Amino acid sequence: MIASDAELPPRLGSLTFHGPLSEDRADRLVRRIADSRPADVLDIGCGWGELLLRVLDAVPGAKGTGIDINAEDLARGRALAAERGLADRALFVEESARGTDRGPVDAILCLGSSQALCDPELHDPAEALRELRRLVRPGGVVVLGEGFWERTPTEAELAGMWPGASTGDHLLLGGLVDLAIGAGFRPAWIESAGREEWEEFESGYRYDTELWLAAHPDHPLAAETRERVDRQRSGWLNGYRNVLGIAYLTLVATA
Repeated sequence: MIASDAELPPRLGSLTFHGPLSEDRADRLVRRIADSRPADVLDIGCGWGELLLRVLDAVPGAKGTGIDINAEDLARGRALAAERGLADRALFVEESARGTDRGPVDAILCLGSSQALCDPELHDPAEALRELRRLVRPGGVVVLGEGFWERTPTEAELAGMWPGASTGDHLLLGGLVDLAIGAGFRPAWIESAGREEWEEFESGYRYDTELWLAAHPDHPLAAETRERVDRQRSGWLNGYRNVLGIAYLTLVATA
């Protein structure tokens, strides 16, 4: 028998954004993009496209395309667009971003999704930044949310993170910004997620599932789900907490 949706562990229902991003910071990012008056916006690895929809709401007449490979998230994005009267200006497409021909555009969002632009076997931020520059018009704006090391992690911290974690998985912030400049951008604004944003995201990521586990301890999917969320939580608390940062770079493409 196939379990109904009500019987399955919920997924990300308590998150507004799929990343450590506060409402205040999101508002500032949207205002910076809106100030450039883009005619078209591309959201790479859009998920349900919350920030894309906010940009479209702030720039009447602008059109946006969100691309992702998760059908469930895309369906949520389409529903949100319909609720907000943006369905005629927001397109959500299930496809890979690798080598995409959906540019050039005036503005790009790429929050925590630069790996979608790279060789799937090797996340290379330099390659991702070159792709972003290819996809945006001169003078256009890119908002990039990218991981970086707040400091070089210890071996013990790396052992507590994801499988195979190494110091080479991310750059320090200065190195990341230097790559952006080398790819043909000027860093108009540099900021990074704070501890409260991380805690809101990490707890919100698991919140609905934790409630489900508490209510369904003997469900056939409980053991698998419990192991997964325990591993995720441990990776944060015992590994990358206060070590891994997320930079939000507002980049302007040079002529």
